[in-house]
Amino acid sequence: MLHGHGDDAYRYKHEIRADFSTNVWYGGEPAGLKEHLFSQWHLVQKYPEVLAESLSEQVAQHYHLKPAQVLISNGTTESIYLVAQAFRGKRTTIATPAFAEYEDACRMHQHQVAFMPWDELYNIPKLETDLLFICNPNNPTGSVFFPLEALIAGNPQTLFVLDEAFIEFTLSIETAVPLLSRYENLLILRSMTKAFTIPGLRLGYIAAHEKRIDRLRDHKFPWSVNALAIEAGKFIFDNYELLQLPVWQLLKDKEAFATQLQLTGVKVHDSHTHFFLAETAQGTAAELKQYLVEQHGILIRDASNFRDLNETHFRVATLAPAQNQVLIQALTTWNKHCS
Repeated sequence: MLHGHGDDAYRYKHEIRADFSTNVWYGGEPAGLKEHLFSQWHLVQKYPEVLAESLSEQVAQHYHLKPAQVLISNGTTESIYLVAQAFRGKRTTIATPAFAEYEDACRMHQHQVAFMPWDELYNIPKLETDLLFICNPNNPTGSVFFPLEALIAGNPQTLFVLDEAFIEFTLSIETAVPLLSRYENLLILRSMTKAFTIPGLRLGYIAAHEKRIDRLRDHKFPWSVNALAIEAGKFIFDNYELLQLPVWQLLKDKEAFATQLQLTGVKVHDSHTHFFLAETAQGTAAELKQYLVEQHGILIRDASNFRDLNETHFRVATLAPAQNQVLIQALTTWNKHCS
């Protein structure tokens, strides 16, 4: 899917005052990162490391892994397509609703794709699939899957492709990286763009057993991660403990935001993250999105193109309280507009 994602403000001529469509942390890039990258500008005069090897070593050290267990990527989307390519033609199941790129990547590489509603994973102890894509916490719902280890342990025949792009935005679960020491059938996708507000740099990594990383590396093209992105990653891991999000406060703000949204007549779904699904009380999500952009300079994520959702679904991320109020007021006006 080339279009149809959030953060598509560039497609509109109207000024966007508040962007609720992206799940990226609204607080901006880490303090000092911009200055650090400017000081490293000379690096753009040469080719970057072919596989961002020095950053792989730093990530591995952080998680007590071997460098051979980490592969740096140009963001999670590259990781998804790389997995689909490396395991071309496999029987693959996707837990839905889900990020559309799992399906697009698998179809591009001739997988036999099947879908399983997220909640059914709790009721099926044995999987009949070669790969399972599951996002935990899930995008777009913000749900978390708790008995993950039991599912992995009970299905050694299935490779679990676990997308943890939003793991920094929840307190309900922790990363599954420690499970890599016990399970070869686990492959974890991590993003560095969302929690650290650098989506324009495109940066992520894959953590897995060495033989899985070897297989992915065989399909990876050189220099996919640019020199400044590598330096951004090093800066982040050098200062990792200092750069953690105020998750507790963010989730508290989310609860207040969701409660106020419901008072406008919007149906809000439960979520373990700062973003959540909602359903329009009147009109479609596409109509609401267009109205909010044109009349209020507000951007939301029309979620109707997620498999298993419908035309009323939209997704919003929690912003600063003052910005959240702007959306509340706009939705109140929308109700009057529709009545």
